[in-house]
Amino acid sequence: MEVLEVKTRSRTEMVNITYQVQAVIEQSGITEGTAVVYTPHTTAAITINESADPDVVRDILYETEKIIPFSDNYHHLEGNSAAHIKSSLFGASETLIIENGRLQLGTWQGIFFCEFDGPRRRKVWIKITA
Repeated sequence: MEVLEVKTRSRTEMVNITYQVQAVIEQSGITEGTAVVYTPHTTAAITINESADPDVVRDILYETEKIIPFSDNYHHLEGNSAAHIKSSLFGASETLIIENGRLQLGTWQGIFFCEFDGPRRRKVWIKITA
């Protein structure tokens, strides 16, 4: 298993980690298999979405905040219930196909680490299997 460190700078943020994940695959030497990309944080997530136009990320974060506002009538004492909810909806991991040593993503797709309770230093675990 490989560990990526992600440093976020905002309360909510989506960080494109596609190139780092591809680099881990290349270093592994595995050419056919799968890669699981997972975050062990309850207020963060991993997702796949369009990476060509940064307005897509902006729109996702904007609409998510409207649906699940940071401040509401939450009971969780730490004050970050919205981040926990968003993490559950997005999910903690993605499983990707590796073919010929390359991630198999659609033309516009990228892998994103989603921060919902930042800024923080976070971890992303990558497990590659042949």
